Amino acid sequence: MSMVRHYVLAAGGTGGHMMPAHALAEELMTRGHRVALITDDRGARIPGLFEKVQVHVLPAGRLAGGPAGWVRAVRAILTGRSMALRLYETFRPSAVIGFGGYPAFPALLAARRNRIPTLIHEQNAVLGRVNRLVAARVDAIATSYPNVERLPAAAKERAEFVGNPVRDEVLALREQPFPPLGPDGIFRLLVTGGSQGASVLSEVVPEGLALLPEHFRRRLQVTQQCRAEDIDEVRERYAGLGIPADLATYLPDMPDRLAWAHLVIGRAGASTIAELTVAGRPAILIPLPTATDDHQTANAREMARAGGARMIAQTRFTPIELAKQMQKLALDPDALANAAARARALGKPDAARALADLVERVGRHPGADPQFVRDNILTPMPGGVPA
Repeated sequence: MSMVRHYVLAAGGTGGHMMPAHALAEELMTRGHRVALITDDRGARIPGLFEKVQVHVLPAGRLAGGPAGWVRAVRAILTGRSMALRLYETFRPSAVIGFGGYPAFPALLAARRNRIPTLIHEQNAVLGRVNRLVAARVDAIATSYPNVERLPAAAKERAEFVGNPVRDEVLALREQPFPPLGPDGIFRLLVTGGSQGASVLSEVVPEGLALLPEHFRRRLQVTQQCRAEDIDEVRERYAGLGIPADLATYLPDMPDRLAWAHLVIGRAGASTIAELTVAGRPAILIPLPTATDDHQTANAREMARAGGARMIAQTRFTPIELAKQMQKLALDPDALANAAARARALGKPDAARALADLVERVGRHPGADPQFVRDNILTPMPGGVPA
């Protein structure tokens, strides 16, 4: 009989942290384990994630705002740590896994206090702030890139490259062929700037498409995510160009849109890169220049070097440059298919399984905790003994 284990996942409330945590939760539950999530108010509100998991909202102390802000942050961290300790008394996790973001910090501190094994997963090519704070003290570090900047030398021996888990709906795209594109066929372009869109894309992309040769422009179909304040102006611009465009502030069916697309224009967040490479979609990437430690540029570098993407710094992201790169990729169907294949070669479709394997190796066996045995083996549970 295999014994049910309990795992706590801790993630800040952005999609970049929450998506891989959700994928790991699904994999662990498929293996028969129980999962709880620690996050903040933003994470608890993301639709479609962790619907079968108990969710605990902890205060997130952000270390910013000068001395007064630091005092508030320390208070929030200590409050979050106390709340996590109370959760661990009843849930008794075999391990606590942090995915970055400030809510992960008190959860990991509490785990260290109770000598519960800990693991962090880094989605980006640069180790994030919270993960840097705990890297020297956790039992293992899972990375999404073979080489991660800002990883302490003393922690490298505990690092394992597993990739960045993606949703099952995206994983299914790997089995679908790249959409065929004939020389006169419809060219489908997906433009996405993250969960809130990006104004620079709304400004540059329509103007760049206007510079394309007319015979190519007539073949375009665009789906674009825009900020609410930009959407009417962007819609009017596409209408003036005669380009069919489906615009929205949020795309709940992103996997379907990704399956539909021949080319993606967007930011270089960790989840975006993971989904592009698993699905095998070529891209033009514009890293967010204000991202912490310029991590989006580091994220995009591997895909660009492999030939699966073109990377344009935002300072050089002009309509002329976009039109030039679009023509290089899009006017030759063979070149586009080759870029798609190069993107797909970088994908890590087994990331969720590899991460779950590492979590199971790091986590303590329930038998090592006498109270866990009393609660889960000696005490009958509704429906029988856990399998």
